[in-house]
Amino acid sequence: MSQSVVPNQSSPGSEPTLSDDDVEAVDRLGRLTQQLRDELARVIVGQRETIDLLLVCLFARRHALLMGVPGLAKTLLVSKLAETMSLKFNRIQFTPDLMPMDITGTDILQDSGSGRREFHFAHGPVFANIVLADEINRAPPKTQAAMLEAMQEHRITVVGKGFDLPPPFMVLATQNPVEQEGTYPLPEAQLDRFMALIELDYPSEEEEIAIARTTTGGGLPELQHLMTAENIIANQDLVRRIPVPDHIYTEAARLVRKTRPAGGTAPAWLLPLVSWGAGPRAVQDLILGAKSRAALEGSYMVRTEDVRAVAQPVLTHRLITTFAAQAEGMTARDIVARLLGEEG
Repeated sequence: MSQSVVPNQSSPGSEPTLSDDDVEAVDRLGRLTQQLRDELARVIVGQRETIDLLLVCLFARRHALLMGVPGLAKTLLVSKLAETMSLKFNRIQFTPDLMPMDITGTDILQDSGSGRREFHFAHGPVFANIVLADEINRAPPKTQAAMLEAMQEHRITVVGKGFDLPPPFMVLATQNPVEQEGTYPLPEAQLDRFMALIELDYPSEEEEIAIARTTTGGGLPELQHLMTAENIIANQDLVRRIPVPDHIYTEAARLVRKTRPAGGTAPAWLLPLVSWGAGPRAVQDLILGAKSRAALEGSYMVRTEDVRAVAQPVLTHRLITTFAAQAEGMTARDIVARLLGEEG
């Protein structure tokens, strides 16, 4: 391997390379990622791609939207991921009557030792490192807005007072694609706050048999704690330092611009299928996701395959398809897949 260079010794305007310490840290993270997969495999059957995408989002300091029918172990997966990383985990079941204070917390009046009554803030379930927002589209818009502030600012505001959320902080929201009665669809602005849409499909026959064996016997094993919050924050900082060649930035920007029907950057076949394409945040998330994947794979630089690997989950939920696309049975996922096929 060629001699690495400390970032601040790079020439102005060039992409810095990793320092020797960073190279060692990437090697450790690559080995640790495999340990995490192996440890989670003790209780989670299959879902390798889902686990990898969750790790990509976590180390990129981003949030993820999980889409899947009930019974696919979404809650178990997220709780066990938090367990292996020694993180505090809370699950919030969203319902139509859930109010913002139910997730953020509120001031309560308590008797003090001196006989006086004082307001004390009772922390809500959002004060955790990993928050599972179960069926987030069942919450009314006001509650969704409170969660949006937490996701974007990593802080919440209650009665005019701000409270910082403990780092690392990650929201994993789920949506049930089966039942849509009594739901409040997430606005596009909030969907854009999620780095990735992770779609969970039914397991294979062999996996389903293994699930039945695992879950109908004794209790689940306690998993080994492989990381701490401090380790995760350090690796999140490491991910930001992974170098990205100039042509990767160009490829990511051009791919996103091809999803926009206005502006003359989209292919002709896409124009009648998409009414609104991905915004600039999609380019940021493509680069960050590629950096995170590269680090988790033990690579010292982002490659084209890293961008392509995260493109489907990053772009799918950001495209708004037209009625013509729906009539043809073309989903946003199909459109992104075709764009990637042309890029390949």
